[in-house]
Amino acid sequence: MDTSLLARVSETEWHLAQAGDMRVPAVIFGDGELLAEMDDKVLEQIRNVACLPGIVEAAYAMPDAHWGYGFPIGGVAAFDAAAGGVVSAGGVGFDISCGVRVLLTGIGRGELEPLKLRLADSLYRDIPAGVGSTGKIALDAAAMDAMLRGGARWAVGEGYGRAADLERIEEQGAAAGAEPDAVSAQAKTRQHDEMGTLGSGNHYLEVQEIVDIAEPAIAAAFGLRRGELVVSIHCGSRGLGHQIGTEFLREMAIAAPGFGIVLPDLELACAPIDSELGRRYLGAMRAAINCALANRQIITHLTRRVFAHFFEAASLDLLFDVSHNTCKEEWHEPGGKRRRLFVHRKGATRAFAAGHAELPPAFAATGQPVFIGGSMGTASAIMVGASVRPERAFASACHGAGRRMSRHQALRHWHGRQVVDELAGRGIIVKSPSSRGVAEEAPGAYKDIASVVEAAHAAGLARKVATLAPVICIKG
Repeated sequence: MDTSLLARVSETEWHLAQAGDMRVPAVIFGDGELLAEMDDKVLEQIRNVACLPGIVEAAYAMPDAHWGYGFPIGGVAAFDAAAGGVVSAGGVGFDISCGVRVLLTGIGRGELEPLKLRLADSLYRDIPAGVGSTGKIALDAAAMDAMLRGGARWAVGEGYGRAADLERIEEQGAAAGAEPDAVSAQAKTRQHDEMGTLGSGNHYLEVQEIVDIAEPAIAAAFGLRRGELVVSIHCGSRGLGHQIGTEFLREMAIAAPGFGIVLPDLELACAPIDSELGRRYLGAMRAAINCALANRQIITHLTRRVFAHFFEAASLDLLFDVSHNTCKEEWHEPGGKRRRLFVHRKGATRAFAAGHAELPPAFAATGQPVFIGGSMGTASAIMVGASVRPERAFASACHGAGRRMSRHQALRHWHGRQVVDELAGRGIIVKSPSSRGVAEEAPGAYKDIASVVEAAHAAGLARKVATLAPVICIKG
């Protein structure tokens, strides 16, 4: 990225001044090295986001930002319906409510070693992964609509998990305002037998070791202890979410001129929040959020069942579940004025600080866990919502390392077998149905996650709590 166009405000904050059709400035977080790695398309896309109607304060790009569809991945923007604000399907993305949940095992790394390969085989066998993967759950029309309304609450009611899980999921496991009738028959058909599956791409289930603790008090409150294992589950709304994104992007692009909206990029197709189209998209998107929450809840149940076979004492309590491709209706105070905003986070996660009204009781005193995912051979991190500047970027943080090369570029550098063998030499077991998929997700295709975490910490987006190292990776 050409940083000569930006004003450097601090070591980790850069501003693009409002100019031309921009309604607000743009802000990019990251140190000089991270920005140098970002492609120029990130700057172009975040500038375009700043041109959308009703945008508030600024358009933000997180330290892991890279080129996406419409919005950069790692993009955050909030819109005020009362000021003609819009909702953009491109600002949420195709994998609606893709997110991460972390389970605590209480098992030490030493206890795992004699059983590691057998556990990896069992997880790979029992949790479907890969393109077109299907599970053992088939939903009829009534069950589909109940799932889309009820999310993880529906899944728990069907026997997949525990009622206590719901207290540690955003919005207690179900997004309000979901409208199954706004979801097309095609989208529902695609999801018919995909519940309880990881999917492909960067989705994964990892068994990880806690290798470092940065904030002992917060770590203790979260139940994190050095040397113990956690399970991270990263996936979303599968075919249903993709179909919703595809259909509404097309409809919004066609309808935009009728709303008097001039799009700087067709991929930023949007509609006024209070229009019939905008409300219908929000209803469908919230149904997709519930689909993703139910999907991760079912995978949690399957994971617990596998672990119970090897470790009777492991309860796999849920730490937290948070999504990173959403548009959430929230109250914020930009400029000191309390406003109801629709916050788009694409490849970015909520990072609520201690005392936030929407936090579950378990995190009222600490702030919300924030999960920064790695890629097979790289570390992951657990952070916590910042307390110094809790409204920073509308209480948002990054969600991963962020790609530094495209999937096509990665395929020119690595072969799947090569990656699997290299990681096995480091004691990391990778199980995947796709050699190509492994190559596309090679650790070297991503930015240095330590730099991303440090930048997020220094920028006041979230605070470091713990570092996790991969042990087993089930990859889509």
